[in-house]
This record gives sequence, structure tokens and C-alpha cells, in this order.
Amino acid sequence: MQKDRTSEWFVPKFGSRNFRISVGILFLPYTGMVVSFAAWGSFTADFSTDRLVAIGVLYFLALGVTAHCLDSIGSKTKPWGFLSKRKLMAISLLSLGGAFAIGLHYAFLDSPLLIPIGILESFFLFAYNLELFKGRFHNNLTFVVSWGVLPVFAGSAIQSNSISFETIMVAGIAGALSYLLITTSRKYKELKRQSSDYSKIRRKEITLQFTSIGVIVITVCYLIVRHL
Repeated sequence: MQKDRTSEWFVPKFGSRNFRISVGILFLPYTGMVVSFAAWGSFTADFSTDRLVAIGVLYFLALGVTAHCLDSIGSKTKPWGFLSKRKLMAISLLSLGGAFAIGLHYAFLDSPLLIPIGILESFFLFAYNLELFKGRFHNNLTFVVSWGVLPVFAGSAIQSNSISFETIMVAGIAGALSYLLITTSRKYKELKRQSSDYSKIRRKEITLQFTSIGVIVITVCYLIVRHL
């Protein structure tokens, strides 16, 4: 039975335990996948690099940091050692404040479409990760929408304040990949809790690695090629 998550594949194998936990709680490959989806949204418009960076930082702070810290607060099955609920909440609020500052800046500048997207993301951020409303929104659909579809919409909105047909198509692909990630992740965690069959666990782990890292690599390669 899994006692903590320091043995996860995305947790560094070097450094002190506190360092490894601090990095591990960010779920960097999964966070990078969401940041990539936001970049995909920007790619569907005539994007500027500063706004691409801005939406990437926004999602890193909002979902990469805040969501994962809130997730640790809301669930008893994801212990992260020295990080108390008070520390996690403080980090969450500071990070979310930074994300709000970026989003509101561009929303009031010329991209008001970010406001309804931000409201939806904020609702899902707390409802999903803190398992509010008796966990009614802690499900695959909420994950797909908040971690797959909306980041693409936000990436397009910050660039052009619009959502094109191409953006919707790309959001569908991101949603499908998010669904693959979350369903595989749930099976993976269940196997780690109940099974000693390493081969089954490893197969799920490879799927998670291939999906998340693959999305990041494709995004970086596209960006490089586009700027050649």
C-alpha cells in the first residue's frame, strides 16, 4: 500500500526529502501539459510572445501550484510530509493572487473574454481540488474541462479575445488527452494502493509519462519550428 507519493516518477530522486516533496507536489509533467494546452490556444491566433509567456505563467501559478496545493488539502490520500495545511493554503493564495493579477491585467487591457474563463476556472479550482459540494465536481468531466478545454480557450482569448473554430478543434484534442491522463492516473493510483503487480503499474506509468511529456515536447518543437 502506498504510504506517500515521494516514490512517484515525477518526484526528483536527488536532494533532501523536503526539496523532493516541494518539487513533487507541483506534478511538473502534468503542469507542463496544461501550460502546453494554453500555448496551443495561443497558436490558433496570431500570437505575441509576451502574451504566450503570460498565459503560461498564469496557468503554472493557478493550476500547477494552487490546484495541486489545494488538492493536498482536500484529500487525505495524498500526504506530502512537512507541508502543513496552513503552508499549503498560504502558498495557494499567493500563487492564485499572482495568476489573478496577470489575468486581470490582460482582461482589462483588451481581452475581456478572459473574465468568464477565469470565473469558470476559479470555480473548478476550488470545487474539484477541495472536493466541495460533497465531491460532486471531483470527476473526470470537470478535470477535462478545467485542465484541457479551458486552458486552450484562455490561450486564444489572451491573444485575440476570441475563440475560433480552430480553437474549438484544438480544445477537443486537449480534452481527449486530459481524459486519457485522468483515467489512467486514477487506475495507476488504485493499482499502487492495492496491487503488487509491478508490470501493470509500470504500464500505466509509461502511459502517463508518454502523454504528459509527449505533449510538452510537441509544444516546444512546434514553437521552435514556427520561429525558425
